[in-house]
Amino acid sequence: MNELRNVTTGPVLLPGDDGFDAARRPWNLSVDQPVRAVVEAADADDVAAVIGYARRHGLAVTAQPGGHGASGDTEGAILLRTGRLGGVEIEDGVARVGAGVKWGEVLAAASPLGLTGLAGSSPVVSVTGYTLGGGLSWFSRKYGFAANSVRAFDAVDAEGGRIRVTAERDPELFWALRGGGGDFAIVTALEFDLYPAPFLYGGRMIWPADRAAQVMAAFREVTESAPEELTVWFQLLTPPGAPGFVMMDCTYLGADPGALLRPFEAVGGAIADTRRLLPVAELASICDEPVDPSPGAGHTELLTGLDDEVAGVLLGEPIEPLVAVQVRHLGGAVARPVEGGGAVERLPEPYLVHALGMASEEVSERLERLGKALVPYGSGRRPYTMLHGGEQAAAAFSPETLTRLRALKRARDPLSVIRANYPVLG
Repeated sequence: MNELRNVTTGPVLLPGDDGFDAARRPWNLSVDQPVRAVVEAADADDVAAVIGYARRHGLAVTAQPGGHGASGDTEGAILLRTGRLGGVEIEDGVARVGAGVKWGEVLAAASPLGLTGLAGSSPVVSVTGYTLGGGLSWFSRKYGFAANSVRAFDAVDAEGGRIRVTAERDPELFWALRGGGGDFAIVTALEFDLYPAPFLYGGRMIWPADRAAQVMAAFREVTESAPEELTVWFQLLTPPGAPGFVMMDCTYLGADPGALLRPFEAVGGAIADTRRLLPVAELASICDEPVDPSPGAGHTELLTGLDDEVAGVLLGEPIEPLVAVQVRHLGGAVARPVEGGGAVERLPEPYLVHALGMASEEVSERLERLGKALVPYGSGRRPYTMLHGGEQAAAAFSPETLTRLRALKRARDPLSVIRANYPVLG
């Protein structure tokens, strides 16, 4: 593996080198990544060189800017860090970003122009990994998945060739990269549409945990008829060593939601309310998620409804030892088929449950118990970017889509040089 040091201009770390263990760690510190080397790519040429080296030596390459979606399926692979591939350019409502760019950078550049990208709740997630997995945004009810807003990818294929992927140049690969994961090429830059956001209203309301049933009732009432400009999330939160809370997070693409959120205001007893007009650049302030790595475990379910029985499962017992149980309202554009869309599957399910805790045996048992309790009310599918632990890519796709993705993988990368966090052949 020492030869690898002569292949790239970026630093190469091998087992035994100072800093190797730190360099191979993903965002979720409870996930181990047993890799053969870590390469910090300086540019797209480095990416091509690493792919070429791996191909010649019968190795695999897994690309991660920061490792938010890491599964640990990296045995014997070269971990290619693409965080240095930066740069944000915006022209005529289209953003071009390097593979290492994070969503906070894009929103900071788009906000003064009255525009937004289809970002999620965290400012430190990479645009590329999020988009390759579909990209479920605060604004997806209005504009759909981030993947379907992509116009072009710059990438390196499994033979080490630099390629540009568009609907015209390579329609099958373009389809797969829009939501099928990172198993088909290593993306070095992408271009995607931004959307008008001259006004953005959003924020969080917080109540003591004993108001959970009332807040859930308000959540069900509001989401039953919410316009696509409004997105509302319900969350139970129990920080370690602190009392529990129930929260409502929201965004509204407009200056004033009017009476749309009045059922929450009628609950009474709120101990905090941060709702306001805010610049797009401050979107992440709504949830204020941690920006530093930590060990964690999670579970996600797509729900076919949110009736009294489901509410009873979610509220029937304390969430401890979990830290959070979140219910997101879906629907709108993510539920509709998209003509010419990518591999990302539409989500006809109206709600998503996402549960999180600090990694431990006790947390794993609680997640398993919650998952089993929700089985009768779920579809059994998962969004690709919300797969956890030992789950497989198959859980994110219909049989038809999975068959098509697998056929493309075998045709374009028969040696499996490129390995996604959740490989489609897994």
